[in-house]
Amino acid sequence: MSERPAIYVLEHDFDRLSAMLEKQPQGNETAEALELELDRATLVSPEKLPPGTVTMNSLVHFRNEGNEAEYTLRLVYPTRQETDEECVSVLAPAGAALLGLRVGDRIDWPLAGKNKLSLKIIHVTHAH
Repeated sequence: MSERPAIYVLEHDFDRLSAMLEKQPQGNETAEALELELDRATLVSPEKLPPGTVTMNSLVHFRNEGNEAEYTLRLVYPTRQETDEECVSVLAPAGAALLGLRVGDRIDWPLAGKNKLSLKIIHVTHAH
């Protein structure tokens, strides 16, 4: 597997994600992988967040390099009610993979029963 890029997570997102992960059932592979990502994340305040970083509630334009399809999805907590907008839960494999990446980053994310999900970040818009 290729080297994983450095990730940056906002301190308040980290706290909320950690609390959410404590409530996940054992054996949830995506939750366990997300926990490992959070363990290696650099925690930052909003002022120190590098430009173009994927945070919770940001709108992410990315490409699945496996099939060249492009998507624009908002990264959300699993409890958020669905809106008209296209969303991806942070507990979905693609959502967990996107958190903390920056524009231009690529990641190979393992999938159950498949090889991997290869994603590249194209653009990030933060929620205000």
